[in-house]
Amino acid sequence: MYAVGHLALGYITGKATGKLLNVNMNIPLLFLASIMPDIDLLIPGLQHRGPTHSLIISILIFIPFVAYYGKKAIPYFIAFTQHSLIGDYLTSGGIQLLWPINSIYYCSLEIQLISLTNILLEWIFFLTAFTILIKTRDAWKLFQPHSSNLLLSIPTFTVLLPTLLSFPQYVHPALIIPHLTYLTIFAISILIDFKAILKKS
Repeated sequence: MYAVGHLALGYITGKATGKLLNVNMNIPLLFLASIMPDIDLLIPGLQHRGPTHSLIISILIFIPFVAYYGKKAIPYFIAFTQHSLIGDYLTSGGIQLLWPINSIYYCSLEIQLISLTNILLEWIFFLTAFTILIKTRDAWKLFQPHSSNLLLSIPTFTVLLPTLLSFPQYVHPALIIPHLTYLTIFAISILIDFKAILKKS
């Protein structure tokens, strides 16, 4: 799945979990959690969809956060794990779901990344997330100065690099508009925060 699908699914699943648990969420942190397993794309020698996509590693990472923050950490855990369990499990050649217990690449439907099915799924997820973002007014929260807006720098690069530079992977032309939409929202949010920081200093 491309960044657009991961960001959308992370937001949708995290937001739904937060609503069920009656937890207010940090939206930039939710977007960050949704794409963090793909950090392996930037680490030389680390297999993509390997250890960073493992459910076991995800649980180990979040144990201290859940112990400290309780149910407030759960929406971020859901956003983080959906990346592997939904996004990459359905639309990739597999993930090392149980690493380090084993190195088997588990896969489900093996929907091809550039297939019409995947492109339609990503558009559906994007439009659903965008609608929720507007209806819940979370989009307006992103346009208010807040230090956590700077966390959107990382999702910005996951959208920016593939969209404009085809690095670390090529983005299908049918998904350019959703990528640029996220890129615009995140860039405005970051600039608003920078402006607030400059005013203070």
